[in-house]
Amino acid sequence: MLAQRLARRLDIVRQRCWQDVTGNNGSIRQLQITHNPSQNYDICIVGGGIVGLGTARALNIKYPDVKIVVLEKEDELATHQTGHNSGVIHMGIYYTPGSLKARLCGEGARRTYEYCDEKAIPYKRCGKLIVATNEEEVSRLDALYQIGLKNEVPGLALVDRQQILEIEPYCTGGLMAIHSPNTGIVDWKRVACSYGDDFMAGGGTILTGREVDTIKDVGKEIRVNCKDKSRITAKHVITCAGLYSDRVAARAGGKSSPTIVPFRGEYLELRPEKRYLVRGNIYPVPNPKFPFLGVHYTPRMDGSIWLGPNAVLAGSREGYSRSSINKRDIAEMATFSGLWKLAVPNLSYGLKEMAKSAILPLQLADLQKFIPEVKYADLVRGSSGVRAQAMSVDGTLVDDFEFDTSCPGMLHVRNAPSPAATSSLAIADLVVARAVESFKL
Repeated sequence: MLAQRLARRLDIVRQRCWQDVTGNNGSIRQLQITHNPSQNYDICIVGGGIVGLGTARALNIKYPDVKIVVLEKEDELATHQTGHNSGVIHMGIYYTPGSLKARLCGEGARRTYEYCDEKAIPYKRCGKLIVATNEEEVSRLDALYQIGLKNEVPGLALVDRQQILEIEPYCTGGLMAIHSPNTGIVDWKRVACSYGDDFMAGGGTILTGREVDTIKDVGKEIRVNCKDKSRITAKHVITCAGLYSDRVAARAGGKSSPTIVPFRGEYLELRPEKRYLVRGNIYPVPNPKFPFLGVHYTPRMDGSIWLGPNAVLAGSREGYSRSSINKRDIAEMATFSGLWKLAVPNLSYGLKEMAKSAILPLQLADLQKFIPEVKYADLVRGSSGVRAQAMSVDGTLVDDFEFDTSCPGMLHVRNAPSPAATSSLAIADLVVARAVESFKL
């Protein structure tokens, strides 16, 4: 009876429109909301990606009587960084011990597996190898291993060439590796939409197609004006705007730094008949001279194998293809001194990445360091994603999570870098704790 009453109540509060997306393990429900409920709320969350939806869910659980709305500018949830994610459940091997990244990733991975079990969301604990292919990389591997141990990554082990071949029979280029058996893969968009389900089942509201134009504190309330001429009023605002986190914060009077610079990561895919070459995640040893990780092999929940990504400056914040150009985004990047301070010392690296984007054999050479059997004919161009890289005016990449509480009644998530998806449940609790402190809830 209670379930029936709740269902009737939800039907009255909103009308729900579902779009079915068929995945590897059945039908994935993609939530779209078409209702027009009350426009007055206690808390307004801007951004319907995995961080915004996770935060909405956590707030709803802690404060079930608080009226909360999520605004998403697209017609669907989790469209951008969440929807273009590689799908890896990270374990926190790389991150500086004691950092928020390290702490939230470890907790987030454990809770992700528990949540997926609870919600019957399929995942694969397929493991990960970080493979050294030359003696110089071998010398860096132990230091990385020690970081992983300090971060208490479960099951972490150093393995030799023979053990590598037992785990990945075709990875004949490896000399030594770190093995993380608990690293996994999942469909993060499906997870994010499940967060949205939980939030709405608790009485929350999600409004799609609501791109925020201005955020104004008028004393007794905060007015969030959208570009479709609608208005939301709330006592408090939390922004989780990802690729637009700096602009949305600026519209509310937030700090000018950090600035988001979009980098596109382009993937190749193995042809289906060559997928047998890869069992789990195969990653390179990070080179501290360069700002990005390098190409790797990533199995997907649908059975495909992604290879990459590279890292090239995108022509727009939603620049998933080379032809996607936005004049405003280009102008902002061209006049942002921080980008030039990063680009000049890394010019050689940037040019190589651009060349790899255009000339597949160059990227193939990196891939063959691990699995020499991969040939040019085995590759097809695949998906792309855009990384919202937060950058300071001095050209420093902001590597950890960053929050801005400079605006009264507001909390801006200014940087939520990878592994934000893995960490999403832990990040949500942190955002709620910051909101409780800032908003005096």
